[in-house]
Amino acid sequence: MEKTEIKLMKGNEAIAHAAVRYGCDGYFGYPITPQSEILETLENLQPWDTTGMVVLQAESEVASINMVYGGAATGKAVMTSSSSPGISLMQEGISYIAAGELPCLIVNVMRGGPGLGTIHPSQADYFQAVKGGGHGDYHLIVLAPATVQEMADFVGLGFDLAFKYRTPAMILADGIVGQMMEKVVLPPFRKRRTEEEIATQCPWAVTGNPANRKPNVMTTLELDSEIMEVNNERFQATYRLIEQNAVRYEEYFTDDAEYLIVAFGSVARICLKAIEEAREKGIRIGLLRPITLWPFPTDRLEQLSKTIKGTLVVELNAGQMIEDVRLATHDRVPTYHFGRLGGIVPDPKEVYDAFISHFPQ
Repeated sequence: MEKTEIKLMKGNEAIAHAAVRYGCDGYFGYPITPQSEILETLENLQPWDTTGMVVLQAESEVASINMVYGGAATGKAVMTSSSSPGISLMQEGISYIAAGELPCLIVNVMRGGPGLGTIHPSQADYFQAVKGGGHGDYHLIVLAPATVQEMADFVGLGFDLAFKYRTPAMILADGIVGQMMEKVVLPPFRKRRTEEEIATQCPWAVTGNPANRKPNVMTTLELDSEIMEVNNERFQATYRLIEQNAVRYEEYFTDDAEYLIVAFGSVARICLKAIEEAREKGIRIGLLRPITLWPFPTDRLEQLSKTIKGTLVVELNAGQMIEDVRLATHDRVPTYHFGRLGGIVPDPKEVYDAFISHFPQ
């Protein structure tokens, strides 16, 4: 029986350790703050000597995502990581991977923007991740960790969902979770799949076999509009299946809540502290934390909106997730937004004060 390992580490470091332990076949990335520790930790771990995992610093973010595209096409478990401006450079490649119906894992440790912005934390890439930052009608499965433990856990979860539904998955973490240190229980080691196992589990994969040319070609180009429509209808059917089966969220104090706060990532932790203080004063607030930003917990939010007086959405941005909250609740109750910009992180008192400003008691 494998011994449980508890380590103190950064969220970025947890991502790297979990990738090796999952049996990831390859990481292709490029350094950018605040996620550079992922690549640095992988280089220090030297998994090519232990598990056979390839770790390669590409010449750019564009190169790294296209290396992921190539690796994913062969059925390998491959990943990349970056931060906001770097993810912007990857958008074309991400769209290609989605169109190729290929599994992979992408990590975005968000920093403030737009442009080069700041190296401080942000949640302003919500639209880019959830609405599809590249061209065409596609979705990514988007997981939003709030703890270092979830940074580790979501590597395996992200890969498993990506392979189950043959679509890219993204861990969308704000810079706080990437940089903060907490205790984490590392997942057990999985064996990397053999070529025979990959061929059995991924019959769609490019084989490189010259005797059979068709599976040796991967392309997302289709010049026949009718066939392309059929392809897109297949993508949409997959997305509907994901929406039915992959929604994840966490809720606190919602049984008797008169009001609701909706927040994701590290901000949800700040909001929970504010809610605890509010409840000490007799104000019954609940918290809904979406874990999957896509698929979004629309049905649960709609249910909760029938029993509350109002909602406050708290984000480290100018107001992005609030659009999905309003769609889910049909604006049944007043819904307001509170956010900080430029890398400034609010404290619980600011969240409480924002709530009182909208919902005077």
